[in-house]
Amino acid sequence: MTAPQHDMKPILILGGTGKTGRRIAEQLTARNLPVRIGSRGATPSFDWDDRATWASALDGVGAVYISYYPDLAAPGAAEVVGAFAEFAVGMGVKRLVLLSGRGEPEAQQAEATVRQSGADWTILRCSWFMQNFSESFLLDAVLSGEVALPVGSVGEPFVDTDDIADASVAAFTDERHIGQLYELTGPRLLTFAEAVTEIARATGRDIRFFEISAADFKTGLVAAQLPHDVVGLLMMLFTEVLDGRNQHVVDGVSQALGRSARDFKDYAKTVAATGIWGDKK
Repeated sequence: MTAPQHDMKPILILGGTGKTGRRIAEQLTARNLPVRIGSRGATPSFDWDDRATWASALDGVGAVYISYYPDLAAPGAAEVVGAFAEFAVGMGVKRLVLLSGRGEPEAQQAEATVRQSGADWTILRCSWFMQNFSESFLLDAVLSGEVALPVGSVGEPFVDTDDIADASVAAFTDERHIGQLYELTGPRLLTFAEAVTEIARATGRDIRFFEISAADFKTGLVAAQLPHDVVGLLMMLFTEVLDGRNQHVVDGVSQALGRSARDFKDYAKTVAATGIWGDKK
């Protein structure tokens, strides 16, 4: 199906330098679609905490990819996203694609605000990113050879951010995705220990998983000098959301893209080949 007319206007990618936003921006640019990056360092700049930046970032924009920082699970996220969605529609934005999270009450409230905004919407409700092990806070732990987290035998259907990007681009370029909520997961459940084992196998390195207490985890986060809000968010995600509520696989990737979701094993092999996780010891 032909891309909607508003796609001729710039597509604002909030978090456009992040794990999903960067991939979406690259794909849209490769299709010769106009892209505007929404970040504090962009021109014009965009800052979720400074609403005075919203108008210039949205000026002339036809569609927006909404990735909220630090996460839709953060307290107050739904109110801010709702205010942004209303403001964007008021500025003439016709299309909103929201990155959401599974099993997060605040995220589901944010989804409702986007659905009620008056824009054509698509919601991508995603499981934990595979790329958290290679492009986020778990990378240093993998490099150290010891991944210590306050989570036990709960299974998580880790999703590849390339699948999220593909679904997002499809949503911006094909009208059949309007009004759809896709729950995006990987094709199988893995515990964090099993995921680390997959990485160790792919790299040929001795990388081990250790279950630790929530208190010890928090102590490590504080020692790493992470921002207070990020510490609170990670504590909530590991101690509440990873309670088994998301311990099931769904076929949202197939629904959105007509193909199977990428497997963690393939992700681990691809990333290992880049050398990001270090050489074999």
